[in-house]
Order: sequence, then C-alpha cells, then structure tokens
Amino acid sequence: MNIDELLKEGPSLTLDPFSEDKKGGELRKEEAAEPAVYEEEKYLTEEEKKQVEAFVDQIKLQDTVSILQYGSGVQHKMADFSAGTLEKVRTKDLGEVGDLLGGVVSELRHFNEEEPKGIGGFFKKRAAKMESLKLRYDKAESNIEKVAKNLEGHQVRLMKDSALLDQLYDLNKMYFRELNMYILAGKKKLRIAETEELPALQRKAAETGLAEDAQAVSDMRGMISRFEKKIHDLELTRMVSLQMAPQIRMIQSSNITMSEKIQTTLTSTIPLWKSQMVIALGLEHSKEAAEAQRRVSELTNELLRKNAEKLQMATVETAKEGERGIVDMETLVHTNEKLIATIDEVLKIQKEGREKRKEAEGRLTQLEQELKEKLLEER
Repeated sequence: MNIDELLKEGPSLTLDPFSEDKKGGELRKEEAAEPAVYEEEKYLTEEEKKQVEAFVDQIKLQDTVSILQYGSGVQHKMADFSAGTLEKVRTKDLGEVGDLLGGVVSELRHFNEEEPKGIGGFFKKRAAKMESLKLRYDKAESNIEKVAKNLEGHQVRLMKDSALLDQLYDLNKMYFRELNMYILAGKKKLRIAETEELPALQRKAAETGLAEDAQAVSDMRGMISRFEKKIHDLELTRMVSLQMAPQIRMIQSSNITMSEKIQTTLTSTIPLWKSQMVIALGLEHSKEAAEAQRRVSELTNELLRKNAEKLQMATVETAKEGERGIVDMETLVHTNEKLIATIDEVLKIQKEGREKRKEAEGRLTQLEQELKEKLLEER
C-alpha cells in the first residue's frame, strides 16, 4: 500500500493489528520518510471521537493478548516509518550539491586569476594573453556545463524529495492522531476500570471473603498497571511522532534552500558569468587595439621628432656651408703666415750659405798655398 492509500484510509483503531496485511499496515522501505505533529485530543474530529467512544467498550483488560498488542500496530508503523524516512531522504546529496556549487566558484575564481608576467615583446605578449584568456574561458565553460548538468539532476531529486516529504508529513500527522485515539481510549478505559470495575470487584471480595474474588481484585490491579504502562509506551511513541514533524520540515527546508541555490546558479550566476565573459573578451580586443594604436602613435611621433631634428641639423649645416667662401679667411692668413715664414727661412739659409762659401774660399786659398810651399821644399 502506498502513501496515498494509507492517507486515504485515515486513522483507525483495532485490537488485532497483525490480522491486517503487513504491507497495508506499514510503509515499504522505499516509501518511508519522516512524520508530523499535532497536540492531544482537541485535534480529533467528531467522527474520530465517536470511534474512540465505541472502541472503549471493546477493550477487555482481562484479554492479555489484546492488551499486549494494544496500539502495537501504529507503533510498528511508526518504527518502520522512522527507519524508512532516513533511508528514503538522504542528506548526503546535499553535501554533494555543496561540492558542486563550490566547484562552480572554484572554476570562476581560477578563470579570474592573472596570467604570469614576463612574456617578451608587446604584440607577442598581447596575442599570448588573448589566446590564454580564450583557452581559460573554454576550459571553465566546459567544466561548468558538466557541473550544471549534475546540478539539474540534483535539483529534480530535491524537488521530488520535497514532494515526498509533504506526503510523509501528512502520514505522520495521521499516525499522531491515531496514537491520540489509542491513548484517549486507553485512558478512558483506565478510568472506567479504576472507578467502576475495580471497586466492584473489591466490594464483591469484601462481601464474599472468597480467595478467588480477592485474586480477581489483585489480577485487576495488575491488568490496570500493565495497561497504564502500555498507554505510557504509546505516549512515548506519540512524542517521537511529535518530534518527527519539525525534523521533516527542517530536511524539507534544507532541500528547498539548496534547490533555490541551484536555481540561482543555473539561471543567474552561470548566464551572468557567460555574458560578462563575452564583455571581457570584447574589452580585451578593444584594449589590444587601443594599445596597438597608442604604440603606433608613439612610434610615429618619435619618427617625426627625429626627422625634424635631422632636418634642422641638415638645413643649418647647408646654410652655413652656403655662406662660407671657397677658402676661409683663417686659412689664407695661416697660409700667408706660413709662406712669409718660409721665405724668411730660405733667405736666412741663403745668407748663411754665402757666408760659409766665403769662409770656404779663404780656406781653400790657404790650403792651396800650403800645398805649393810643401812641394817647393828641398828633399
């Protein structure tokens, strides 16, 4: 029997819970989840209150088996319900979703990291940076698309779990009301036993003085005590059901919150990143073009400045050369000075030569005379 069928049946009371088909009285493992909460008998409908009143007359404290099984059917369903809930709604998926969302953040952060510096050459550097930017974008986009597909699958599962939790909440509410009905019927039976049946047995034992009547009083007291414990056990089970409700809602809230985060990531974060990436690539192109234009302008200005300087130098030098004579005055003065000095030097040498020749002539005459005298000497 599935959850919808269990909810359609509504709460019911029975003294023989195990006569039912067990599949109809419990949640199958794959359908189990966590229950809900309501308070005391004031939440019972008029029809349910009538069921309680009718059920009180069916409770026989002397029937040990029925008292032993009193409310055990709903307790058994509650136990299966609690175990099945933990099996059906697994919170480990939320951890995986958190890892996937963290993966998206990691990819975006890695993409935004600056490239290492040191690439030589302006145009080569700009081209390398642009290519690196595109490669990082392609890699990040591919990884994020894979993560997005996984997130979509988790979102579908979370939405299904959330819908299932709503059913489980209603089912737990039904179990809670059923427990209230058993507890209420049991307490009413206890009041009847304590205020009517036990006093009647006590009066009879006092009147007859028979041991069997005294034993009947003792048996009744034992039955009342055991039934009180049974009611107490049902109250403990009801507390478990009471605690189930906020637990279900907490799990459901976590699922919804995580589903909303996934939705935000899929519909806002990833598309926004892609659009910003397109803008970033466009800006990089513009920046590259502007930088190239700036470099060209600087080169042009530098060439113009250098050409102007060269033109100035060439024009000035040409003008200077144009204004110069064929021979510089300084050169003529220097040449004239050197010429005069040369003439003076020649004249001086000629004078000294004449003087030396005169001296030589006189010496030659002397030598000639000496030679003649020597030849005339007697031998």
